[in-house]
Amino acid sequence: MCLMLLAWCGWAHAAIDLTVERIATQGMQLKQVHLRLDQNPQGSLRMTLTAAGVDMPTVGWQRIGMRLTGTVTRGGKGVWTFDGHAALQGAPGGLLADSDVHMVMNIEANNLDVAVVEGATRVDAALPLDQPSHARIKLDELPLKWLQGLLAKAWSGRLTGGRLSGTLALDVASDGIRSSGDLSLSHAGFEGEGGKLAGQGLNASGRMTLDTTGANDIINADLNLHDGQLLLNTLYADLPDHDVHLAIEAVMQKYGTTLRTLRFTDPNTLHFNGTMVLANDGSVRNLHMSRFSASLPGAYQRYGKSWLATLGFAGLTTSGRLDGGIWLDANGWRAFHFNASNVNIRGNERLAVEGLNGGFDWSRERDRPATILAWQKLDFYRIVLGAAKSQWRSHQGRLSLLEPLSVPVLGGHLFLRELDWSPQAKGQHLQTSLAITGVDVRQLCDALGWPKFSGTLAGAIPGLRYADDHVELEGGLTLNVFDGFVNVTRLSLQHPFGSTPVLAGDINLQRLDLASLTSVFDFGRITGRLDGHVDNLRMVDWSPVAFKASLRTEGEGRISQRAVKNLTSVGGGGMAAGLQGAVLKLFDSFGYQRIGLSCMLEGAVCQMSGLEPVDDGYLIVDGRGLPHLTVIGHQHQVSWPTLVARLKAAIHSGGPVIK
Repeated sequence: MCLMLLAWCGWAHAAIDLTVERIATQGMQLKQVHLRLDQNPQGSLRMTLTAAGVDMPTVGWQRIGMRLTGTVTRGGKGVWTFDGHAALQGAPGGLLADSDVHMVMNIEANNLDVAVVEGATRVDAALPLDQPSHARIKLDELPLKWLQGLLAKAWSGRLTGGRLSGTLALDVASDGIRSSGDLSLSHAGFEGEGGKLAGQGLNASGRMTLDTTGANDIINADLNLHDGQLLLNTLYADLPDHDVHLAIEAVMQKYGTTLRTLRFTDPNTLHFNGTMVLANDGSVRNLHMSRFSASLPGAYQRYGKSWLATLGFAGLTTSGRLDGGIWLDANGWRAFHFNASNVNIRGNERLAVEGLNGGFDWSRERDRPATILAWQKLDFYRIVLGAAKSQWRSHQGRLSLLEPLSVPVLGGHLFLRELDWSPQAKGQHLQTSLAITGVDVRQLCDALGWPKFSGTLAGAIPGLRYADDHVELEGGLTLNVFDGFVNVTRLSLQHPFGSTPVLAGDINLQRLDLASLTSVFDFGRITGRLDGHVDNLRMVDWSPVAFKASLRTEGEGRISQRAVKNLTSVGGGGMAAGLQGAVLKLFDSFGYQRIGLSCMLEGAVCQMSGLEPVDDGYLIVDGRGLPHLTVIGHQHQVSWPTLVARLKAAIHSGGPVIK
């Protein structure tokens, strides 16, 4: 403007063509600047101003191309106006790529008014001539992407959409800017580096301040939000259509953001107050929620649904209220406390609870008062635990059961003699000893959807350890079923609450009554006693993927025609008998001396074998008496899905027809 005034006063009837290699002002530098002024016949000046590179670090400009063209006219005393067009090349977010510009300079009033219009966007700024670094600005539908350069200094993410309106005050200094004002956002979107932090369709209004003059940029915001979605790691929030309140003080550092103030209130749904440290990729480095309060089901539906689904708890029905606080730092859990009031969680096969009241109070560094946690019913993989009340105490970083606990379960009892939980431990998190007595196997079968058979389950687990989402049990469980025993040892469970739990263990069968066993599973009648083992069993999401199994009869017995057919089908073999054929159909059952079948599952293929090799197969049934029956298996390798299908068909099929 000073150049234009000089041209008007001294060279009103001449054209001016001026090139300057470099111009530096406070916080801004222009390179290869070219100014041309031509007088129009009407007495106004035609101006063209270009710069090959504009650097303005405070707003993220670097080597930005600039072109400003328009007409300068003189009005009343000390009043000058400019009407023209501005175009920037390479500015962050496409800032001022194609804008109309109107400026009025009033020397008497010591003021410069600037209006910039681009499509639906309008920016009006008022600057005092003696203090051009200060401005009062009004924004109307400013594309949020235009602020990308301003935030790039401290944030590696990007703004993806939205509009900004409002009024603010702006002070530009050599080391940054200070700005404050009342603003509103519409349909705002952003995403952080790594995709762990994102927002979409956000609407907000309130007071914001920005200060980039210090070592770190600082943002203060007191906002009312509504609509839109937010993502923070696995936490996804679907904001309601009514206002929720958010207050933050954010310190933008090179490697992340520290939220020194973080308050959020969704009335009658969720409230929390605390601090947080975020890495640039959105991962949480430190979280201290001194207080939170969640009312269910609203808090679950809007804020917890997605996060819990990643932990394997999807499609829940919830009610009640949770209050408490949490503290996480670089070393893991530092403290937490919560209190449940009539909390009910249903709709998940892995875990459900009814009538949960009370809670825990734990600290890594300080002893805490004792607490009580009680429930009316707990379901763990459809195993129902009855009402109980437990007492807990935090001492030296461990949360411990203060006295033994007896819990009703399936007609029997689960006794927890002791339990110590170390939430902050990097290795072993939990250790307990427990015992099970008098569990009704028929009720267990009902809960798990198994064929019904009677018996009792008991056992002692002198040690149970939980570390890194892995449970290991010492000791074992014993089932007294079918007038014999089933012993389970070396039991472990990985990802017990995840979507794909992995179970491992060994099973030993001792003197099971075959008549009772085959009648329950409708396999065809076999009498005698059964021994066997299933070693190195491994199940993923409760489906076997590996084991080494062997079943053998103890002593002699009889086998029905249907059982013969089913054993033949499983082994893919046939019958060979001295007096079979026409005579065989006359008999309902046959005597046997031995029965044996083995399977080693590996890679979805079962390696089959029997009592001993015979010709090109293996012996499954070694007959006794007349007619002398022999069953031979010929398939040494059977697809596991095929074998399962054969067993299902054997159980549900009718009896055989022998011709």
